[in-house]
Amino acid sequence: MSDYPLYPEKPPHVQKILVVDDEEGIRYGCDRVFRSQGYQVLLAERGEKGIEILRRHPDIDLVLVDLRMPGMSGLDFLQLAEKIAPETVYVMITAYATLEAAVQATKCGAYDFIAKPFAPDDILRTATRALERARLIRERNRLDIERRQRMLELAKEKTQFRAVIDCMVDGVMVCNAEQILVLYNPSALKILSHLQSLRTQVALREVLKSEDLINLISYASTHQKRVSSEIRLNYDPKETWLLANVGPVVDSASGRFLGTVTVLRDITEPKHMEHAKAEFVSLVAHELRAPLTAVDAYLSVLEEGYVQNKEKQDAIIKRSKQRLAALVELVDDLLKVTSMSEGALRREITPQRIEEILKEVLHLMKPFADQNSVRLELQTPDSLCDVHGDREELTRLFGNLINNAVKYNKKDGSVSVAVQQDGPYVKIAVADTGIGMTKDTLTRLFSEFFREKRKETKGIAGTGLGLHIVKNIVDFYNGRIEVKSELNKGSTFTVWLPCQTDQTP
Repeated sequence: MSDYPLYPEKPPHVQKILVVDDEEGIRYGCDRVFRSQGYQVLLAERGEKGIEILRRHPDIDLVLVDLRMPGMSGLDFLQLAEKIAPETVYVMITAYATLEAAVQATKCGAYDFIAKPFAPDDILRTATRALERARLIRERNRLDIERRQRMLELAKEKTQFRAVIDCMVDGVMVCNAEQILVLYNPSALKILSHLQSLRTQVALREVLKSEDLINLISYASTHQKRVSSEIRLNYDPKETWLLANVGPVVDSASGRFLGTVTVLRDITEPKHMEHAKAEFVSLVAHELRAPLTAVDAYLSVLEEGYVQNKEKQDAIIKRSKQRLAALVELVDDLLKVTSMSEGALRREITPQRIEEILKEVLHLMKPFADQNSVRLELQTPDSLCDVHGDREELTRLFGNLINNAVKYNKKDGSVSVAVQQDGPYVKIAVADTGIGMTKDTLTRLFSEFFREKRKETKGIAGTGLGLHIVKNIVDFYNGRIEVKSELNKGSTFTVWLPCQTDQTP
């Protein structure tokens, strides 16, 4: 093994003493005394040379300088030396020990004053006091530098911490042990819209209106336990739900309770989604149950043999098939909506002639229109730009619009489909002479499962998903749709679909 330690200790600091005196006996006498005590000694016979040495060795701890020397005097030396080595301690040596000289030397920065001739013990005692002062000065300055560095580091960490807190999506509020709000981030102001920007520290109850949130923070403070709860804020124009997590802050060293940190997450949207999902399940269950119950009743009638007449049996079978067809339509629409929302729908995008798709849809709808005594009309220009899209999807889009126009029409009414070029769009307007819609209906028209309920719509079957699918298709192709309707006079659905960009009509 090596004889040297793996981590050698730092050698102790050897203090340096500079003696500036024109008398050779004084210089070498001091040299012998100080070296015998283990100090490092530097000598200069003139003030100018002493300044040169000080410039090369600014870490000198003590300077003993003669008051009167040829050339630069001791006082002049002190004035220059203090700028070069401000941490060094200076002691004045003189054979002219007067009160006036001592005052002058002190004003120029001298720590002490010693008169010639002096005994070795006297100069050593004076030097020991001065070196201790030099050590204390350097230690004080070192600690001051460390303190400043730590303050800078603390300020930097605080700035970084504040930057992180301010960038958080969740709201953050920090309270001290007295439940005074001392820190919050912009997200907290956004979530708690009533909480205005504060310039001074204020009590929590003065800035929070939610009693539930105040009680939650108070509980965490009193019991020093982490708590979590969903909180409803019902004092805003719209209902807001928050997930509040409150944790106590305890000093690990002393165990003293310092305050609480509250993290707030806006869960309004998930709450609304949960509510919408519950409504969705309820609506689907209702829509599925009604036709199944009807078909089951029809089959029971036939099974029990209550109906022997062939015509009545055929009528029951026909109604059962109609119910099942409506059920298949509902399931098909549900699958379509799910595929669209999940982005799993496969589309084959190719140039399409809109007028050809509309002719096909009107041909398919003619038997249904004739059954309802509704006249179908199509107006198309001589030339149109092609529209890039999936043919099946565009057929469904206009099929839903024209089906609704026929279904909600009046007897001997009409459905007019007008197509024209409108700048970079193909404009398709489907107008009917039907029962129209109320203003409230227009605001909710494209929602899932929404159907207007009034006496004119009571006997009309539907899933409430058709127009929702229409809106999704139009949005996918970067188009737009507008609705104009007048109660008991009819409605007009207008769709704009972008043209194929490399084609001119």
